[in-house]
This record gives sequence, C-alpha cells and structure tokens, in this order.
Amino acid sequence: MGRFMSDKGLLERIGQMGVTVRDRTSDLVVNAMAFLGVPYRRGGSSAETGFDCSGFVRAIYEQTVGLVLPRKADDQAAVTQVIERQELQPGDLVFFNTMRRAFSHVGIYVGEGKFIHSPKPGQQVRVEDMSGSYWHRRFDGARRVVGAGEAGSAAAADAARERR
Repeated sequence: MGRFMSDKGLLERIGQMGVTVRDRTSDLVVNAMAFLGVPYRRGGSSAETGFDCSGFVRAIYEQTVGLVLPRKADDQAAVTQVIERQELQPGDLVFFNTMRRAFSHVGIYVGEGKFIHSPKPGQQVRVEDMSGSYWHRRFDGARRVVGAGEAGSAAAADAARERR
C-alpha cells in the first residue's frame, strides 16, 4: 500500500496537506492579532464598525481561509468538531458560558492557554489567559473548524479519486 501511494504521489500530497493546515492556522492567529484594540460592538462584524465575539471569529475565518461560519456563537459551536481541551491547537475555537447559557461567547485559541476575542461593550479585541478564574469557570468546550484545511480536503478528495 505504501509503495502504491508513493508511486501515485499520494504520500507527498498528504504531507503537503499537513503543511497547508498548519500554515492556515498560523495565518488565522496572525490575522486575528492584527485586530487587537478594535472596539466591541454588539452585532458588529467588521474592523470599521467593531466586533462582537462571534462576528470577530466569523470575520477572521472568512478573511483568512475563505470559510463563512454562522453568525452566532452557539451556531458556530454546532457546526464545528468537538475536541478535548488538551487537544487545542492555535486557530481552534473556545467557547464560554458568559450569559447563563451554553456557548454564549467564543474566541480563537492562540496557544499557551491563551485566546483572542472581542469581550464586551466598552472593551476591545484582546488576548486573555484561559486559566484566569473568570474564564476557567465559564469554559464550555473547544471546537475545531474542520474546513480550515479546505485546500487539504480538496487534495484528499483528488487522491481518493486517483486510487479508484
């Protein structure tokens, strides 16, 4: 099987897929950091007008990888893959219960136990530590946006077709 995959160039393509996903998650974090200091605005979805939490996440994913996530945090949680906290990678989504309901707040994990988000009225996009007592108590779960490696998914589909 390994020789077949090698002969067809599939091993190289699979390796390239991993690089594509890694590059895109790096791009997500770098792009998100460029919006530090943008003010919070309820219902906001642009740097010009300000962001709410889900509008920020949606804008970053759309601008960076071309994926349009749902508008609301709980809907974003519903369309993404559940992962364990210890599996978090930069670019994954982290959800919190900040309004006495599940998945009422979302941010983007940046690594080392920190996430970037648009917190609340009067505040700005910022990075925070998930181990702080407020966020630790309200953590609802982590999710991975499976389509973040869309180019990788296309390559995998091409490879599957070639095997037939």
